[in-house]
Amino acid sequence: MKILMIEDDQRIAKPLAEDLKHQNHVVDLAFDGFEGLNFAQSSQYDLILLDLMLPKLDGISLCKKLRSENCQSFILMLTAKDTTTDKVIGLDAGADDYLVKPFELEELAARIRALSRRSSETRQPILRYKQLQLDPSNCQATYNNKKLILTSTEYMILECFLKNPNQILTRSLLINKLWEIDKLSGEETIKTHLTNIRKKLKSAGCLDNLIETVYGIGYRLRKE
Repeated sequence: MKILMIEDDQRIAKPLAEDLKHQNHVVDLAFDGFEGLNFAQSSQYDLILLDLMLPKLDGISLCKKLRSENCQSFILMLTAKDTTTDKVIGLDAGADDYLVKPFELEELAARIRALSRRSSETRQPILRYKQLQLDPSNCQATYNNKKLILTSTEYMILECFLKNPNQILTRSLLINKLWEIDKLSGEETIKTHLTNIRKKLKSAGCLDNLIETVYGIGYRLRKE
């Protein structure tokens, strides 16, 4: 794998990089958040080993920044903090895995192998429309980088729209799409879900009605 390690403690970073190179990985080193960001923006990496506590730009902020820029690299957080809250914050920021220092090299190697197996699977591209973004890999949605708390049905409806941005989605199409998870789906159910989605988008800062009604037909994403 091509790996970027962002770690400010050179006593840890350099020996670890050498060990990874002996495992036939290609490794670049960065020693602060800004340097790591420049590396990540200028080259494509399979994996980023990201320390949580970094000078200039901390690991959480850097992780969020990379994900907002559609960075598809796997991100493995390395940190001395071993609390559930810190782990949740790291994963919510977009990290794929979390490893607490100090760790054994064998454990790191095992985590990398697991991510390598995942990388062989096709990673679905992030769906975008204006400020709305859906990540099919973890079923998360954001508007203007603010996380939307959606039900599975609401997520599926939004996914339908973003996969068909130029199409009017009829009520019958949406009902058929939702039948597998909601066998009581009907026109009123669709209206209720869309009302809830619009409210959540508005709460996240969406001032326009992003999903507009085409009377007598169905719904579509609002055009400029």
